[in-house]
Amino acid sequence: MTGTQEQQAANAAVEPPEDAALRRRIRQLLEEGLQTEVHPRADTPEMVQEVVHRLQEECGDDLQCKLVVAGFTLQPVEHGGMEQACETCMYYLIHRKWCELPELDVPVEPQWSCRLWRI
Repeated sequence: MTGTQEQQAANAAVEPPEDAALRRRIRQLLEEGLQTEVHPRADTPEMVQEVVHRLQEECGDDLQCKLVVAGFTLQPVEHGGMEQACETCMYYLIHRKWCELPELDVPVEPQWSCRLWRI
C-alpha cells in the first residue's frame, strides 16, 4: 500500500457514515442528470453575493436546491484558463473532503466543482 492509499484508508476509516451517505446521494443526483447552474461562474464579489443570497433565501437545508444554485458538477470546470475543482478551492477541507462554505456545508469529492470556487 502506498502512502496515499494508506492516507485514503485512514480517512475512510474515520469518516462519519452520514458524511459518506450524503456524498453518495450528491453523486447519485448529479449522475442521474440533475441540471445545475454551472454558468455563469461567480467571478466577482457581486456575483458571489448573489449566489450566496440565493442559497440562503431559496435553499436553506434543501440539498437538491443547493446543488442546483451552486452549480455542482462531478468533474472540474475549466474557466478563465484555470481548472476549478473542489480540491483547489479555499473552502475545501482536505482531510474531511468537505466544503466549509456555510451556505453549502456538504461533503464533496476533490474532483467535483461548483461555481463558487475560490483560490
